[in-house]
Amino acid sequence: MASVQARVETALEHCLPPRDQAPQRLHEAMRYAVLGGGKRVRPLLAFAAGAATGASHERIETVACAVELIHAYSLVHDDMPCMDNDVLRRGRPTVHVEFDEATALLVGDALQAAAFEVIADAPAGSDRGVQLELVRLLARAAGSRGMAGGQAIDLESVGKSLTLPELEFMHILKTGALIRASVTLGAQCGSPTPAELERLDHFAKLLGLAFQVVDDTLDAAANTATLGKTAGKDAEQGKPTYVTVLGLERARGLAEELRREAHDAIVGFDERAQHLRDLADFIVLRQF
Repeated sequence: MASVQARVETALEHCLPPRDQAPQRLHEAMRYAVLGGGKRVRPLLAFAAGAATGASHERIETVACAVELIHAYSLVHDDMPCMDNDVLRRGRPTVHVEFDEATALLVGDALQAAAFEVIADAPAGSDRGVQLELVRLLARAAGSRGMAGGQAIDLESVGKSLTLPELEFMHILKTGALIRASVTLGAQCGSPTPAELERLDHFAKLLGLAFQVVDDTLDAAANTATLGKTAGKDAEQGKPTYVTVLGLERARGLAEELRREAHDAIVGFDERAQHLRDLADFIVLRQF
């Protein structure tokens, strides 16, 4: 994990515009939003999935950076006053607090564009057809049928009660779509069979749900210093979560059940998928 995180950090630093390039304030804010923080879960998943399908690190690095840029943009926009209105992210002021709201909006826009520029500039697949498919997969995961759509449902659901299936549908889009894209894009950098892609996608779907369940339990049970973001925000805003629907202990039990099912989904990969298994454990068993 440490070696992949360091590699991705260096690659992100190189693909972002330098601070002293005009417009300097925007570029400084972009680097502030992306560099020096976060667990890099999505790049880690991309590298682990690529390892399962025999992909080169150079190809995986391209999609790992693209996915992380999309993730970073989503965090910048999510934290803004018109969304979740949060002032803390990764233990420091959010972008709109450190800079201003207009700059934060532009940072998100620019990071989203940069993600697709990264894929277009560096070959991540075996041919141009694969590269175009990677662009399509990432665009769908980030759009109205993925992350953005899930966020829209999340905003509409404030103060409402959702059933468990409704909550799962929201998070399959909001959180799960980009996690699934991370795994699929990483796998596509290698030579997967259709059956292998299907198993990896099922693994990623289960893991995406588990990730959100754990996030909800941590928001309810951990403190701000541990999380690096404002704790208890979901309850304060009246958001439906796995904790409000199931209770804390049942939510924790669901996360463990999803972890076991995710392991089962990739049994056929043997040792090639060990990093994916390790990441599933890390995501579900983490304390922050």
